[in-house]
Amino acid sequence: MFGIRAVIKNAVFARVAATHRVPSAFVARRFYSDHEETYEEFTNRYVKFFENVDEQFELQRGLNNCFAYDLVPDVAICEAALRAARRIDDYATAVRVFEALKIKVDKPSQYDDYLQALKPVMDELGVETKEDLGF
Repeated sequence: MFGIRAVIKNAVFARVAATHRVPSAFVARRFYSDHEETYEEFTNRYVKFFENVDEQFELQRGLNNCFAYDLVPDVAICEAALRAARRIDDYATAVRVFEALKIKVDKPSQYDDYLQALKPVMDELGVETKEDLGF
């Protein structure tokens, strides 16, 4: 019965859409902004985001969004993400932050620089890289 209702409902919507055309001027949308975000604003936005994370889904969504940009996140963002991962007791995601960094950087020396900058936080939180864990 549910399938029949859905078919009838879709047919009604198709008929209404065919008879009531909306002028294209009213449908157009703006998908851009006049303001371009600076690197510092980007960093502050994600640091603030990770400071307020309280569940695994939000943490992983934030990391996916952050690493989707065409830039390598700042050390402050990585530190905030690591602290958020340990705060919600998600060790695996904390390790994956380093995997994402390793993929994102251009040169292995840049990855080593990130590891060196994040070493105090890693020691404080007890987080190791995938290589340190033997994988």
